[in-house]
Amino acid sequence: MRSLLFVPGDSEKKLEKAAACEADALIVDLEDSVAPANKAAARAIAANWLCAHRDDIRATLFIRINDLSSGLADDDLAALVPMRPDAIMLPKSNGGHDVQQLAVKLRVQEAQNGLPDGRIRILPIITETAAGVLAAASYASASKRLAGLTWGAEDLSAVLGARPARNDDGGYTDVFRLVRSMTILAAAAADVAAIDTVFPNFRDMAAFEAECIEAERDGFTGKMAIHPAQVPVINAAFTPSAEAIRHAQAVIAAFEAAGNPGVVGLDGKMIDRPHLRLAQRLLTRAKAAGAI
Repeated sequence: MRSLLFVPGDSEKKLEKAAACEADALIVDLEDSVAPANKAAARAIAANWLCAHRDDIRATLFIRINDLSSGLADDDLAALVPMRPDAIMLPKSNGGHDVQQLAVKLRVQEAQNGLPDGRIRILPIITETAAGVLAAASYASASKRLAGLTWGAEDLSAVLGARPARNDDGGYTDVFRLVRSMTILAAAAADVAAIDTVFPNFRDMAAFEAECIEAERDGFTGKMAIHPAQVPVINAAFTPSAEAIRHAQAVIAAFEAAGNPGVVGLDGKMIDRPHLRLAQRLLTRAKAAGAI
């Protein structure tokens, strides 16, 4: 998944618009984009819309439920699991134990709705609480349902009492650079995808594109979006280029031709097995994006 687009669950109009865009995944949101007084209505609107359109949705379908401490998560699951989502986004996750708790709830819901055990995966947001940041390593063996790891800055800002998470030049301050890096490391430790957080200023497309390019360079495999206009930029940035694909194919071919040794020569340079692994991962992403 390259692009994951948030859509408020209480707006049928926005759900219709989002379904027509080229996002790899839709995140039907029952949490932050829905006012507290509108939570029940959002469940009903989202469930009714998905009941009518679920089989027509090409994108991977996520539901962002309310966090486990909110008292709303069980009602969210009861209303939306019957709509056969591909995954649940878990906000304000405090560690692998929260993923495990959600996994138990999903197993019950799957059984009650005639879905295969383990069908619904989990994508936790791991940096919205201080405890979650410090527990980043706990996701590595949390659950086979783990679809990836992602992060967010806004909720953590409120927890820390920090003023804007970004400097005047648009870059993150030290704390938020740290949690961004921890997300990449935690995802690598768990062998799952690292998904970059949103870019709130959807009108500044130049800065947004630069952030996408930087995220892909650093190891993220996708990025969340808050507006359909951001989706094409994300898809372009996270789709390997033709040149990168050719190089990756050449690396793999060089190792195969040499009998898979520890080191080979290519274009006058010595490359070792970490380069092979990187090439294999790039080609996997390219195939998923339809680039090869």
